[in-house]
Amino acid sequence: MWLGLWLGIFGLAVGVVIGLNLPLMLPQAYAKFLSVAALAALDSVFGGIRAAMEDHFDNSIFISGFFSNALLAAGLAYTGERLGIDLYLAAVVAFGVRLFQNLAIIRRHLLKKSYHKKGNSL
Repeated sequence: MWLGLWLGIFGLAVGVVIGLNLPLMLPQAYAKFLSVAALAALDSVFGGIRAAMEDHFDNSIFISGFFSNALLAAGLAYTGERLGIDLYLAAVVAFGVRLFQNLAIIRRHLLKKSYHKKGNSL
């Protein structure tokens, strides 16, 4: 499990370095779509980490959730843009709440694991 986590962190770091060094400029009009899709994808990543820590990770569920969440969020932003309504805020709130919930569960899991190693109990 830890090897996969470290590989994921390494891949994320490599992706950030490559992304910061590429001279790619996207139009400002795509900012809402990409930011919401990135938030949805990040939610899927934290959900995958949580599932791996709870020993019920399924790669097909992770991959399908990753892309379907990102497409749904970008689709909401696009539909809202066409209607003149800020529908992307619904995706921001929903995925933001899930992101913080997953992060809190991951944190609790790591704290419990470190306390059990020391012989303490919560």
